[in-house]
Amino acid sequence: MSLLLSACAASEHPSTPTPVKAAGQLIESVPLDSQFSLPDAGRSLRITYLSTNGITGTGLVPVTAEVILPSGTPPAGGWPVVAWSHGTVGIADSCAPSLHPYTERNRAYLSAWMQRSFAIVATDYQGLGGEGPHPYLNVRTEAYSVLDSVRAALAGVPGLQNKIMLVGQSQGAGAAFGAAAYAPDYAPDLNIRGTVATGIPYMTPDVLNALLTHQEQTSLQAKKAVAQQDPVIAYGLLLGASLANIDPDFKPEEAFTPKAMNAYHAASQVCLAPLMQQVRKDGLTRKNTFTPTMGKALAPAFKAMMYPTLALKQPLFVGTGSGDLDVAASSQIALVKAVCAAGSTVQAHLYKGLDHSQTVLASLPDSAAFTKAVMAGQPVSGSCASNL
Repeated sequence: MSLLLSACAASEHPSTPTPVKAAGQLIESVPLDSQFSLPDAGRSLRITYLSTNGITGTGLVPVTAEVILPSGTPPAGGWPVVAWSHGTVGIADSCAPSLHPYTERNRAYLSAWMQRSFAIVATDYQGLGGEGPHPYLNVRTEAYSVLDSVRAALAGVPGLQNKIMLVGQSQGAGAAFGAAAYAPDYAPDLNIRGTVATGIPYMTPDVLNALLTHQEQTSLQAKKAVAQQDPVIAYGLLLGASLANIDPDFKPEEAFTPKAMNAYHAASQVCLAPLMQQVRKDGLTRKNTFTPTMGKALAPAFKAMMYPTLALKQPLFVGTGSGDLDVAASSQIALVKAVCAAGSTVQAHLYKGLDHSQTVLASLPDSAAFTKAVMAGQPVSGSCASNL
């Protein structure tokens, strides 16, 4: 009898099923400190969500992001979304953008998007603000982080609608492009309307050769570099430090000279600005930083920078500064040509005399017209037929 009663009691109180975990699942949401939000914003949150591990391509990892809504009543259907992909900040956990106020430039830039009635969903990327290493410039990892941040926000934050612009600068421009490239297979549920990228990286054999043969900037750019330490050195050190956190067989001495080792070790511990200060303090140049075997040593990292396809389903906006020291204008123009050749719709703008950072705000009027068209489902004027 006691066994029968036990069985009946168990049937009346079944165990709670374990929730199925999935990419894009929101697992935590807390108010975002006002100093980390945007001026005149409405509800602001810091969320943690699950994303596919972009390093291995399988399994789930927690990633953090910000969700910032405009003030006021949402439009019918909710606020459309800008999925913001940030530029290089470093690879240490403390560098996660959601742990810091926005820079003056990014505050102005994202506020302009919010004034266009977009909500902002801004991922930190895998490994920044979440567990595990941050695989710097790894396109697949960045793409998954971006796409799953939007999925989590749409599922768990009221007032949003599934109409998305992918927007990014520098490292984030590559992330936005990668998200657009991966989305048809990885996140077909997301209604992506277009991509806006400024200062976008493009890893090709020519770009790698310029890096490995220590080709420094010349002419006007060289004069500017006197006051601004070559940022490519810091990016290379971050690539190496990031790879070391992922691959225990990586040997830094095969990529970097003894003179560069202080800065190499700093790259995994400090954010970008202190790293640049270390590079300047040590008097580093590409020639006295990178070894002849750097290409082979960092081959896995360079491969991870490659986009899975150049044939995008939605239109692409590219803003390039002719005075860009961080990502050569020639490589950005080469990407535009390659994306055109792949059959994509591209609208490219060259901002003469402007550097990597200045191009961000300068591109706003042009990206506004582009965005208005793609959000309305109207054709955009492309640059593929012009002499870029």
